[in-house]
Amino acid sequence: MSLVGTISFPHLSPFVFRVGPLAVRWYGVAYVAGFMLAYLLLRAMRRRGRLRLSRERLSDLMGWLVLGVLVGGRIGWWLFYHRGGAIEPWYEPLAIWHGGMSFHGCLIGVAVALALFASLARASLWNLADAAALVTPVGLFFGRIANFINAELVGRPSDLPWAVIFPGETFARHPSQIYEALLEGPLLLAAIGFVRRHSRQEGTVAGAFLLLYGVIRFSVEFHS
Repeated sequence: MSLVGTISFPHLSPFVFRVGPLAVRWYGVAYVAGFMLAYLLLRAMRRRGRLRLSRERLSDLMGWLVLGVLVGGRIGWWLFYHRGGAIEPWYEPLAIWHGGMSFHGCLIGVAVALALFASLARASLWNLADAAALVTPVGLFFGRIANFINAELVGRPSDLPWAVIFPGETFARHPSQIYEALLEGPLLLAAIGFVRRHSRQEGTVAGAFLLLYGVIRFSVEFHS
């Protein structure tokens, strides 16, 4: 396979900074940025009447969503992708600081969190699901950029001009993380935003998100 026209992976550290035992990773920063922007978007939706919650309940909802993402994502990774070898401490399945998160687990965790919160707050589950779907592409975008910085989830071999030679490789691959960042981020947000503007049925936006996300994820992983 020719490497002509391909791009060498830039020298990127997975750490924002390290001071002794303290290390801040870009992956963690991506999650924090995603949660913060999600909260701001949810607050804007509440003010416009698109999310039917009080200000106090909105803060509670955000806490439930964060818990659903972190716990569900970590447990999902552990169940679907983890390959244990040596004896590990009992808390390892929840040790998010060791890395390893699964979108499938995040999705299940958020669904459970929304169902429990809706029941406790006596709120509309589908209204909450639509709001959560509208802010999820923001987190997906930052997460995929962090995947690229970590040089993980790389694509198939390619000789396209924008293919990247990742660390440890002697040939170029599709930067599938960048594909997914753009498709699962701004494009998906624009698509479900269009659905929201043209549909008054609660749950439609959440359904559109699940359908379009599945199509995008399958297309990128199958073709690149």
